[in-house]
Amino acid sequence: GRCRLLCKPSALAQHLVRSLGRSAALRGGRWLWPCWPQLQMLWQLLQLPEPEPVVARELLQLPDAGLVALDWLVGPWGAAGGGGWISSPRGFIPVIFNRRGHNGCPLTTPRLQPFGDPGDLREAVTYLRCRHPSASLLAVSEGSGSGLLLAYLGESGSSSRLAAAACLSPIFRARDWFEAGMPWLYEWPLLLHLKQGLSRYAGALAEVVDMDKLLGSRSLRELEETLFCRTRSRPTSWESYWERNEPLRDADEAAVPVLCLCSADDPVRGPPAQSLPRELFRSSPYFFLLLTPHGGHCGFPRRGPGRCWAHEAVLEYFKAIAEFLRTEERRKGLPRPR
Repeated sequence: GRCRLLCKPSALAQHLVRSLGRSAALRGGRWLWPCWPQLQMLWQLLQLPEPEPVVARELLQLPDAGLVALDWLVGPWGAAGGGGWISSPRGFIPVIFNRRGHNGCPLTTPRLQPFGDPGDLREAVTYLRCRHPSASLLAVSEGSGSGLLLAYLGESGSSSRLAAAACLSPIFRARDWFEAGMPWLYEWPLLLHLKQGLSRYAGALAEVVDMDKLLGSRSLRELEETLFCRTRSRPTSWESYWERNEPLRDADEAAVPVLCLCSADDPVRGPPAQSLPRELFRSSPYFFLLLTPHGGHCGFPRRGPGRCWAHEAVLEYFKAIAEFLRTEERRKGLPRPR
């Protein structure tokens, strides 16, 4: 359709153009009001999955005694006798990574995860590889959560243990995003949501941060700076913080295919000219930008079942990557892994 794929020419790029060009997800069932990105995002946020998925939570203890949570999809039948069996829709076994203190994950240490610190995610991926040693691990992220995945891919390089990754509406230049700020319509609800979550751990976090200043923050930048830069034990500057946490700081080291699905009218990420690192997609053989004119931020709505067409596009992308790898193995005569 009107989507464009921006990437460095390669055999994989040609294969993705052919595969995604045939994808029904990129062609049919468009949103009735494509020029209203704010409405698209709000519509997606207010729509609950049907039926709501049932998950089985597993807590993973980290080297510093902190905890992250892994939510395995059990299926919509789980509450009615699913027996704890892990669901496998379309051949995938979905598992959700929850950061320390997020989405009901207990905070057992007075430490939260900085914006682009992939240490906890690395531990989770290592665990998943041990649990499923012969499976192909694939990663998907949305919105600001893509900063963590992009940082992990760059810092891990060829040791990421992933076969492919995808980012929906990613925030590429995080420092610029925090400094520019979002329109109040988006920033204030998100700020309130974050404060509500942090207030649950006020007692533990009071050891390391000024909770009065934290809960009195009037912008996302002020909250991030108070939480991670103005700490009682190891204060650091805003500049030094982003030297360690900018998502694309090691992007040149990424060694697996990464599809970034972005909308030109994303009101949260900002104008494409300033917020999209086009040169990265032109120079790296591993980064692919699928740019659509409309879709808002993590919206991409459509009529009918499967209301977010971006999710279908990501599945088509993963299938295309698997087909390409199988073709390359046959061409080179490489033995298939068990």
